[in-house]
Order: sequence, then structure tokens, then C-alpha cells
Amino acid sequence: MKISYVALISSLFMTTMAGAQPTASPDSPTDMHRYRGCIAAIPTNAREAEDFAIQWRARGGGLPARHCQAMAQLEQERFAEASATLVEAARAAEVEKSPLAADFWGQAGNAAILAGDNKMALTYLDTAIAQAGNFSPVRTAGFHIDRARVHAEGNNLDASRVDLDKALELAPEDPLAWTLSAALARRAGDPGRATRDIARASELAPSDPDVVFEQGNIAAANGDVPAARRVWQQVVKAAPLTEAAELAKKALAESAGN
Repeated sequence: MKISYVALISSLFMTTMAGAQPTASPDSPTDMHRYRGCIAAIPTNAREAEDFAIQWRARGGGLPARHCQAMAQLEQERFAEASATLVEAARAAEVEKSPLAADFWGQAGNAAILAGDNKMALTYLDTAIAQAGNFSPVRTAGFHIDRARVHAEGNNLDASRVDLDKALELAPEDPLAWTLSAALARRAGDPGRATRDIARASELAPSDPDVVFEQGNIAAANGDVPAARRVWQQVVKAAPLTEAAELAKKALAESAGN
């Protein structure tokens, strides 16, 4: 199952910084106002937002300025630069003893994935997991899920399984973890686990297009192509603008006549 890392990181950026406090200073409320304005400008003019963030950093903008700069770079698909900016933010957060350090390391890992640098992605995600610990289970589970994806892309299915099992232990109510676990089991030739895990994902998020799409994949892997096609058609009809729908269309085309 293909995942949109850009959408994932963008969501993480907003949720991470929404409640974050910038470097302590009398101007902190102003800095957060600048941060929100910088983020809001990215969809329409990412380059201008990046320039603003760079100038803001030069005036001592701190973590919020670095973060906005990275997001603007991400929007422009300059993934390696975004990853490097996030690494700088992570190290600065460590110096400040900010709890955001782990999140920045995790986001740097995701940006490195987009840049095609899975080796560095693993390094950054290792750091994120080590720093996060188990004090915030859902947060740490997300880092394990990201690392599992990198391992799976490198065909290291055993390592991917270890990470996904840990994610399921930490966040047993996360439908994404169950969906990815089902997809990994399908890929590893374990139809029993694939079926059980996707059933659990469906209980948690019955209308999620990624969950439904994987149900079709598992049906096809189990030899029931007609059932798979019905499920994929359901994804296309119910969620036509999603990435899952695009993948379902491709699967339908490839399975035509079977």
C-alpha cells in the first residue's frame, strides 16, 4: 500500500507545532503569530514563506522559524533540504531540551524517505524512537510505523514485522498499524494473519479507503479476484479523489479479464 508521506508530514507539522512554545523570550506570542502566518502562506506561495522563515531565523526565530522553513521546502518537493532543516531543528531542540526533538527527528526521517535516502531515514527514525521512549505510546508507535515502511521498502520484512508488532503493542487502536500489518502479512505469504489484521482495521475504520483497498488486495491474494474487484470498485466510487482510489483503478485495470 502506497502512503502519501507529504500529507503525513504536513499533518504532523501542524499537530506538533500547534501547542508548541518557541524559544522562551518576551516575543513568544508574536513568534507564534508569525509561525501560524508563515504556515498559512505555504499552500499559495511556498517560496515566499521559505524566504520569510529564513529572514525570521536570522532575527532569532528559533524552532518555529526552522519548522516553517522545512515545511515550505517540503511543499516545493525539495525533500533532502527539508530533511536537513529538520535535522537542524532536532539538534536545536535537543540543546533547548525541548520535547519536540523526537518529533523533529521523526519528521526528518519521513523527509529523507521522500528524498530516497532510506539509510538516513532509518538513522533519524532510530533517534526519534530512542528519544521518545514509551512515555507517549501513540507518538512512539508512529515512529515505529514509519521505520517499518522503510524496512519493507528495503525488503527487510522481518525487521518491518518487529516494528509493526511494537506499534500494535503501543497503539492497539490505530487502524493504520493494523492495515500495514495486514499488508505486510500478505506480502510475507501469511494469509491467515493478513485476513485477521485487516478485519481488525476494518472494525476500527470501516470506511477508510486505505483499509478497504487493502481488503481487496487480500481477497486477490487469496484467489478471489471477483471479490477483490468489487471492493476496489467500492473504493473508486466512495473515495474518488484519494490515492487509494488511484491505486484501486490500477488494480482493476490489471485484473481485467481475470
